[in-house]
Amino acid sequence: MQTAPTAWPVKTREMHNHHFDSTIWNDFTFRDDDIIVATYAKSGTTWMQQIVSQLILKGETGLPVAEMSPWLDLRIPPKAIKLPEVERQSHRRFLKTHLPVDALVFSPKAKYIYIGRDGRDVVWSMYNHHANANQLWYDALNDTPGRVGPPIGRPPESISQYFDEWLQEDGKPFWPFWENVRSWWAIRDLPNVMLLHFSELKGDLPGQIRRIADFLEVDIQPSAWPRIVEHCSFAYMKANATPSVPLGGAFWDGGAQTFINKGTNGRWRETLSKKQCAAYEARAKAELGEACARWLATGAVPDAQGQKTAA
Repeated sequence: MQTAPTAWPVKTREMHNHHFDSTIWNDFTFRDDDIIVATYAKSGTTWMQQIVSQLILKGETGLPVAEMSPWLDLRIPPKAIKLPEVERQSHRRFLKTHLPVDALVFSPKAKYIYIGRDGRDVVWSMYNHHANANQLWYDALNDTPGRVGPPIGRPPESISQYFDEWLQEDGKPFWPFWENVRSWWAIRDLPNVMLLHFSELKGDLPGQIRRIADFLEVDIQPSAWPRIVEHCSFAYMKANATPSVPLGGAFWDGGAQTFINKGTNGRWRETLSKKQCAAYEARAKAELGEACARWLATGAVPDAQGQKTAA
């Protein structure tokens, strides 16, 4: 009995704004062992890039991770500059994207790791990112050639207001949230896709690193294991932030250590009202469905018996 051919995702649209130029994927030449780290943003992207770099390069110190693993669909620098630089890379490539699946060119042979995080935690991390951005950041996003759509403005002083606008206008002032999560959840069963949750990395970092290594088919040398775990800890990354952050943190007041902020969840509980939390949770269920909304909130999904299990 023949099995049905795998239905691989197909790109159906482009995304442009002050950050995005999704057309770069149309001109990108995949290698069979490429790794794509995908998130909505502020969901553990830099953490996962650090983990992958450590697995590939066996616990080396001082790796320029931001340079090694560029955000491909960020429109600066333009693709005419970025693509040749990526093509020259000789290590196993691991690239970053914040696009939903249907705005990507999808390779059946590449490996995709998607990290999810409760949207309220995303907003708290994003507000730190946005509120501490300096004029260089605004100039690069708003004033360099190629921007499509309105510029990104400065955030309100109130993080509660920032959350309300983000929820009511689906990701304002960055890009839509729910479609991003929904698109990756929909392809979670493909053999070259791995979904992880921020809380899983927080709860059992060594165990998750081993899971990631298995998925990427990377053999961990026992002698390198202690270094890999140490270098992937939040404390180590905070203390050695500059190589992991774009331009060494030049776009943020306080530098790279501002970009790698707290790495904690639940800070929104001290600020959001019950009404705001209820509005978020209702929206999550309506947009994602029960199972995906539960996974996004907790990292677990209900099994056939209704018990919570890891995704």
